[in-house]
Amino acid sequence: MTATSSPPLVLPTAQDQTAARGALLHSGNAGVVVERVGQLRAEFRSEGRQFARELAEYLNTHYADIISVFVYEETFGTKDRLHWLMHLKSLHAYEQLIRMGTADEGWRDIILRERIPAERGGGAWDRLFLDGALHETVLIPSTFGMYGTSESTPDSVTAEDGAATFVVPTAQLQTDVPVEQQLNSTTCGILMHRVAELKYEYRAEGRAFARALCESWNRVLAGHATIYLYEEAFGQSDRIHHFIHLKSLSSYYTLMGVRATSDPATREVFTRQWISDEKGGGGWDRMFVQGSLCDLALTPQHWGMYATKAGA
Repeated sequence: MTATSSPPLVLPTAQDQTAARGALLHSGNAGVVVERVGQLRAEFRSEGRQFARELAEYLNTHYADIISVFVYEETFGTKDRLHWLMHLKSLHAYEQLIRMGTADEGWRDIILRERIPAERGGGAWDRLFLDGALHETVLIPSTFGMYGTSESTPDSVTAEDGAATFVVPTAQLQTDVPVEQQLNSTTCGILMHRVAELKYEYRAEGRAFARALCESWNRVLAGHATIYLYEEAFGQSDRIHHFIHLKSLSSYYTLMGVRATSDPATREVFTRQWISDEKGGGGWDRMFVQGSLCDLALTPQHWGMYATKAGA
């Protein structure tokens, strides 16, 4: 018998969720990324996904100049837990969106509409989710000098109305890999979210390591993965976030291969002594709170996932 292999399964990416045309905001060009997580009730798993996609598409088509929103599911983790990634131009854009609650009738219709049939108890979107399960994390692309991690004033600080203002470069500028060769939250097959908490005494060294890791891997993984680094704007201080954009789930093997390679340039980031002798010396493993590194894989949501009903 001759062994044959099945053709690779190509799943839709997040950009396929929207009919919006023109430039989309994504993890590479957004000034702010807000991750909203919600746990659906199992009995309303289809209705909840329909609501999530409808809400995202309304923003994508009516506020395309300031926000792009996409929905993801946990590849491995808690089932029926949805993740919205809201890509905003800036925090100013979020202030504009706050007005929707009272001024945008289309938005209010989506929020107030009955989504559960009477024979199942009736109700709007609030019945679709577990109480207290909605949670948001605000992420800003990391750049050198943020949060006092530089001994000198970085070039990204400008004067505005007499006060110093930090201008945050977008994440796609963290690497010298050409933008057209980078993967992002709209084009990747899997988005791996890695979270880690730095020890306060090594907060500057830890960020330097995290950025060096991004640049090293971005160069060697071009075409397979792209990695960006973010900071929490409101939340746990010195908790950093990597978005590792994989072309597909099997690209994880390539990531493993890079980590295991004996290539000196690749391994140097992990073997370098990042901590000065004055602080006791040491490598990257001393800079993080033990047990704080955590990975989560997200798959762009598409209709029919996990035997759920498609949208109207």
